[in-house]
Amino acid sequence: MRQLGLFIFIFVVLTTLAENASGIPAFARKYGYSCNVCHSPAPKLKPFGDEFARNGFKIPGQEPPRFMQATGDDRLMLMRELPVAMRFELYATYASSSSTSVDMESPLLLKFLSGGQVAKDVAYYFYFFFSEKGSVAGIEDAFIMFNDIGNVDLDFYLGQYQLSDPLFKRELRLELEDYRIYSANIGASNANLTYDRGVMLTYKAPTGTDLALEVLNGNGIGAPIGDAFDVDKYKNYLLRVSQDVMPEFRLGVFAYTGKEKPAAFANEFLMFGPDFTVEADRFQLNAQYVVRSDNNPDFMAVAPASKIKTSGGFAELIFSPDYDKSRWYGTLLYNKVNSDYAGVDYQSITGNFTYLLATNLRLTGEYTYETASKVSSVTVGFFSAF
Repeated sequence: MRQLGLFIFIFVVLTTLAENASGIPAFARKYGYSCNVCHSPAPKLKPFGDEFARNGFKIPGQEPPRFMQATGDDRLMLMRELPVAMRFELYATYASSSSTSVDMESPLLLKFLSGGQVAKDVAYYFYFFFSEKGSVAGIEDAFIMFNDIGNVDLDFYLGQYQLSDPLFKRELRLELEDYRIYSANIGASNANLTYDRGVMLTYKAPTGTDLALEVLNGNGIGAPIGDAFDVDKYKNYLLRVSQDVMPEFRLGVFAYTGKEKPAAFANEFLMFGPDFTVEADRFQLNAQYVVRSDNNPDFMAVAPASKIKTSGGFAELIFSPDYDKSRWYGTLLYNKVNSDYAGVDYQSITGNFTYLLATNLRLTGEYTYETASKVSSVTVGFFSAF
């Protein structure tokens, strides 16, 4: 309990420091905007920030001419400076199950990001982990996108990205605790809703309906085996449909299916489920439910007599006193995963408190309780982007 008391004391003291820290990331530098035009708070996107990303990281009619190099070639859009930014996170964690009283996770991650225009209606984005939990993780997101194909709201992406991006973006959550159903692994199967390589088409219909179709290798973003990134002849497919039912309520549904055969025997899987977002003044509620079935996730010569069933999801409540001007935010996150496969079950409750010392520097305190193991963890630290 003394360690927990120390954490509370450190958190209170830190909220009184660094009030005037400053600095803005790459896109904010380009347009001369504050980070809070797109984020509330970083990395969580406002609707304007989400639309900016969907539009190829540009604001139509507001592209600063000084940002492009004059080359005398009308077919060449050459950025005068390469847009770069950094994301830096440092924490300290106390866990009731740990043999160490306080673990200094500093830095937990150091990320180098870049994105911008390659040509008219063509953009790129990638980031590289210099350090993630003490090791060089390398490139995760890395794609090129073609925007407004055929002069309609149709976009095409090619590269590696998170399958769950059209649902809820894991990279933009405020909590350190993950959306566990997205990253749940069943046996030796490589299929989940995190990173993979493939192509994605997104379309926004005049009715406001959003459609996303993904075609994927299906085995993550690890190193190639021999000369090939894909390990079999099969591709996986994800379809997502969502609609604003009313201004404050968005409803969606997705299905993800495929076949894996990394060696002699195959696994066929199906995931599907609904999701929704409700926004009301100071609150935002996000929820996702997923049902999954696998017929042979361990790739055995004799498949199980019945399919392996997994289900679960999360509910996330975000509160801010003022959507645009608040300096503090609170979140509650509930995770639950149930599976026939041993070792996959998980349930947790997380509370997070964020205080903005500056627009791009936030102090975070988080408490997570895992109900099965009865393990508690408390984390305090900093998130910054510059």
